[in-house]
Amino acid sequence: MPEDNDSAVPNHVAIVMDGNGRWAQERGDPRVQGHRQGVEAVRRAIKYCGEHGISVLTLFAFSSENWQRPRSEVQALKGLLFSSLKSEAQSLNENKVRLRVIGDLAPFGVRMQRLIEQTERLTSENQALEVVIAVNYGGRWDIVSACRRIAKMAVEGALAPEDISEETLSRLTSLYPTRDPDLFIRTGGELRMSNFLLWQAAYSELYFTDTLWPDFDDHCFDRAIDAFRSRHRRFGQTGEQVLSGNSRGG
Repeated sequence: MPEDNDSAVPNHVAIVMDGNGRWAQERGDPRVQGHRQGVEAVRRAIKYCGEHGISVLTLFAFSSENWQRPRSEVQALKGLLFSSLKSEAQSLNENKVRLRVIGDLAPFGVRMQRLIEQTERLTSENQALEVVIAVNYGGRWDIVSACRRIAKMAVEGALAPEDISEETLSRLTSLYPTRDPDLFIRTGGELRMSNFLLWQAAYSELYFTDTLWPDFDDHCFDRAIDAFRSRHRRFGQTGEQVLSGNSRGG
């Protein structure tokens, strides 16, 4: 049976954390100050998910398009990411939070990759909440990378073309084995997905808010969850099928 919408919370929430730079500019501060405040909003979001029974939180921290920003801002973002990971690792572990990082990490260098690997290993057995950070990530990159692996398997004779399915591709995307997001939130007022989890968000409920990410607090999260509860997730079926309990689930 589908969950009662009055009590259901999404198992997996994905967030495009937009509006840090604008938040700072509105206050006459450097854009990097907005990113620092954005880290505080990340802490609040992690705490909220842990307290409300949400199992997975995936955050879009640095897109593959962000390299086009001014060099000073890119360097500041990279430094902030490194320092945040280093300072928060122990706290995440103490709170039984598992951390995963997805994306093309090569441009970040060995030092960053080593820190990510250490933090992932430290928290790998934790089960209270899984936090996935998407870094130098793009949805199209993710799909293309999976297709390249499929092509390699086919050329090597490990996979027949007629056996390629949606499940085949899903298993080769960077988010796997984490289940697809139920709720996709974007802050900052823009009404687009910006190349985030394009494959995985095919059936996610989309929620857009004008609130800038540094101002996204528990009350804002409550409104997003309330919106999710008000939706009827049909997954291509009729409303009658869902209500009868003949739904295929999330």
